Amino acid sequence: MPMSPLPLRFEGDPAPLSIDLHMHSTASDGALSPMDLVALCAAQGLTHMALTDHDTLDGVAEAAEAARHEGLVLIPGTELSTQWRGIGIHVVGLLPEGVKGALVEGLEAQAVARVKRARTIASRMEKVGLDDALARAREQAGSERPLGRPDFARALVAAGVVPDVATAFKKYLGAGKPGDVKALWPDMAEAVGWVLSAGGVAVLAHPLRYSLTRRKRGLLLDDFSVAGGQAAELVSGFQNPDVTRDLSRQLQERGLYASLGSDFHFSGGHLAPGSMSLVPRTATLPVWTHPRLAPRFNSGA
Repeated sequence: MPMSPLPLRFEGDPAPLSIDLHMHSTASDGALSPMDLVALCAAQGLTHMALTDHDTLDGVAEAAEAARHEGLVLIPGTELSTQWRGIGIHVVGLLPEGVKGALVEGLEAQAVARVKRARTIASRMEKVGLDDALARAREQAGSERPLGRPDFARALVAAGVVPDVATAFKKYLGAGKPGDVKALWPDMAEAVGWVLSAGGVAVLAHPLRYSLTRRKRGLLLDDFSVAGGQAAELVSGFQNPDVTRDLSRQLQERGLYASLGSDFHFSGGHLAPGSMSLVPRTATLPVWTHPRLAPRFNSGA
């Protein structure tokens, strides 16, 4: 059965869209392998997806093969860690042409930065009671992939330092806490340039999650747009529809496209692939209508 074409406008339809452009696998800090993630996406009724692991595309080849088997359209992607005015900001790169240009060296630099960052986080977590923190986080990761804050959070829980992951982030790993190490990340504008050099579309990830005032979020969007950023996640997981409408106005004012994604990491939580708030009717154009992405989305493969 051929896929239904994706809508060219968000018309506020009551039915959810069969698309998710922000998900993670075991190539970074997700719980499912790329193949299993694709299978879950198919079971959820998705037709289009992007794998956007943190600072890597290591899982894309496996996901692409699984997507061909399942009949899904897969867009290669990554979620780049950056900083803007001292704040950690994530940029999703949707990469229909894969990795090339300055992004090649950029991802290599990110891998090195992640190793250094993990060592710094480990040192800080040892000071709050997590002995042998690097090894404990590696045990939680279960592989040799780069370590992230969730690995340390789970290690804190396993060691009995905190009762749950939420508390680990609240006390030790969240924004402004000892484990929030972002000084090693590149400036947001530099990372946007990497994505553009690869023929991709740079998407500001979950702009509503940075605890910014509306005015400061507008400044972030301004700087992102000036750097060459082309889109932002209008919907990321579940959010208040009035806030979504207001964000949509901010995107329209800057000529940015609208993306959407669950930011899925693991099964059993409140999110699943494709599970997110409905998109209200808006004149903001969907990111899949961007000239760099439309051919890939419309190809059916």
